Amino acid sequence: MKSIILYWLALAVLGTVHLHRLTLMLPWNIPIYLTCLLVIVIIYYFYKKSITHISISGVKWNSLLFGLQLLLVVIYTALKPSWVYLALLILFIGIECIRLSVAQKLAALTRENHLFKEQTAHFNETFRIVRSERHDFLKHVSAIHFMLETGKHGEAKAYLDELVESYEETNLSIKGERGIVAGSLHQMYRRAKTAGIPVVYDFDLPLSTLPLPDTVMVKLLGNLLSNSIEASEDWQKEHKQQAVITLQFYKRSGLFLLICKNNSLPIPPPILDGLFQRYGKTTKANGHEGLGTKIIKDIVNDHHGFLDFVYKDQEFTVKIKFPAIQ
Repeated sequence: MKSIILYWLALAVLGTVHLHRLTLMLPWNIPIYLTCLLVIVIIYYFYKKSITHISISGVKWNSLLFGLQLLLVVIYTALKPSWVYLALLILFIGIECIRLSVAQKLAALTRENHLFKEQTAHFNETFRIVRSERHDFLKHVSAIHFMLETGKHGEAKAYLDELVESYEETNLSIKGERGIVAGSLHQMYRRAKTAGIPVVYDFDLPLSTLPLPDTVMVKLLGNLLSNSIEASEDWQKEHKQQAVITLQFYKRSGLFLLICKNNSLPIPPPILDGLFQRYGKTTKANGHEGLGTKIIKDIVNDHHGFLDFVYKDQEFTVKIKFPAIQ
C-alpha cells in the first residue's frame, strides 16, 4: 500500500513540473500553487478510478519507466522555454499510458492463470468424486439387495433416498457437459450448498452447447454464479430466510438463453445504472474491485450476444442471449 501511495505522489510531483514548465509559455503568469492544485485533482481522480495496482508490473519495469520520466524532467534544465515543453509533456503522458497498459495486461494474465489453476482443481475434484461414486456403486447395490432379502424394506427405501440425494449433486452438474464446464457447475453447486443456498439447474440442453470456448465459459459461469451466491448470502443474513438461485438454459428461435435469478438486497440506483457497463461498480465491501459484472458484459459483447438485467421485489435477474449460429 505504501508503494502505491508513493507512486501516486511521485506522479503528482512530476506532473506538476511538466505542467508548470508548460505554463511558462503562456502570456500570463500562473501561480505554481494553482498548477499543483490542478495536478492533485487530476491525480486523485485517476487514483480513485484505477482498479489495477501498478505494483503488478514489477520493480524493474516501473523503475525503468520512472527513470525515463525523470530524464524528461532533467532535459528542462538544458532547454529554454519553448514549445518543446509540450512534446516533453506528451512523452510523459505516453510513458504513463504504457505503464498502465502493461499493468492491465499483466493483471488480466494473472487473473487468467489463477482462473485456469482454480478450474483445473475443480475439474480434478469433480472427476475424483465421480470415480469414487462409481467405485462405491456396487457396494450400495449389494447393501440395498441385502436389506430387501431380509425384509427390511423401510430401511432399504431410506438408504436409497439418501443415496439418490448424494448422487443428485454430481448428476446435476455433469450430465452432458464438457469436463471443464461440469467442474465449474459442480464447484459452484457445492459452494452454494455450503452457504445453505439451494441451486436449481434448469437446463433444456447442456450448457456446453453454447458456442463459447471453455475458458470463456468458465469466466462467464464463474462470475455469474459467484455474484449470485454472494448476493444471496447477504440477503439470507439480512432477512433470516432461505434464498434460492436458479440458472436456466434453453434454446428458442435461433437464440440460446441463459437466465440467472437470485435474491438480492436493494441495490443503489447509481450502482445499478452502471453495473454491467463500467469497472469498479459493486455493492460489495472489503476491497472488491467490481470486475465481475463488466467481465460478463464484455464476454457477451465479444460473442455478439445481448444482456439485460432486472431488479424487482428483492430478486435480481440476468438474462443473456447468444445467437445459435455465429
